[in-house]
Amino acid sequence: MYGVIMAGGRGTRFWPRSRTATPKQLLDIIGEKTMIQETVERISSLIPRERIIIVTGRECADGVQQQLPDIPKENILIEPVGRNTAPCICLAALWIQRRQPEATMVVLPADHYIGDKKTFCNCIEAACEAAQKNDSLVTIGITPNCPETGYGYIQYGDEVGHYHGRGVYRVKKFHEKPQLEKACEFLQGTFLWNSGIFVWKAATILEEIKTFLPDIYKVFLPVASSIGTAQFEQVLAAAYDSIEAISIDYGVMEKSVKVLTLRGEFSWNDVGSWSAIYDISAKDEQKNVVRGKVVAIDAERIVAYSPKKLTAIIGLKDVIVVDSEDALLICAKDRAQDVKKMVELLEEKGMKEYL
Repeated sequence: MYGVIMAGGRGTRFWPRSRTATPKQLLDIIGEKTMIQETVERISSLIPRERIIIVTGRECADGVQQQLPDIPKENILIEPVGRNTAPCICLAALWIQRRQPEATMVVLPADHYIGDKKTFCNCIEAACEAAQKNDSLVTIGITPNCPETGYGYIQYGDEVGHYHGRGVYRVKKFHEKPQLEKACEFLQGTFLWNSGIFVWKAATILEEIKTFLPDIYKVFLPVASSIGTAQFEQVLAAAYDSIEAISIDYGVMEKSVKVLTLRGEFSWNDVGSWSAIYDISAKDEQKNVVRGKVVAIDAERIVAYSPKKLTAIIGLKDVIVVDSEDALLICAKDRAQDVKKMVELLEEKGMKEYL
């Protein structure tokens, strides 16, 4: 079994902490370790570090290597430019297949919160067995506990078997992020949140990419033959220049008839914004989440981060306050998704020194 950690995102909704060279996955957003370190540690009981692959971008490749010195340098694959998850996964699958043609691969985002490591590992083992025995694409679904409109949903059908004590089901349909009314309906049916965690044989996903994304597969064939050679970076850059960005969900998973799912019965959050930190963190008596030098009076349900400067907050409710060396964010908690718009505005204004 190989592990593939996708670590190419910018994490713009975590500005001003998340920057181009130090995106969210390289930050200690949740605990003392960074998110990518937590992800590697989480799977290390199943997969030795010499079989863990990191796919990242040029800007943060040095940071990845510094934070993960136990990962062999050749296992860090650097994308010339981000093209979403399908090219990322195709590159990793080709790299793994060159090493071990029959290998199974676990694909994980670098920036998720998972609360129960033991249950998580048991789910991965079950998914691995299901993928191998059924020649399938297995995705981990999360049982919804609220009508969440920020996640995609998986609708599952008949059970196809039990693996490590867990039922595995055929996927009927993927649903995009729903409106609230539809999300409430999904709570009553056979629906799971789409976690973006996948398990499959490298050969199986490459065959499905060949079928449903033939242009990407064709372009990547020279990349496969150049792995381990001096021409690899040049060939890879040419491939990425000629393809469009597309997600593995849209490009393959929604079209394939080989998709299975099982319930990931562990606490999970994709940590998509500062408000997600509030959801998963311990609160004080005023239901506040604070880190650093923060003093609050009559403040409730706030998220505050100020590691170096004393930040005093009086009479505010449901706000986010994040201080960094050169920028300060103050945001209504229910507008946390709009932090991305602020990053876009700074780009438009040419204020790249703050990005």
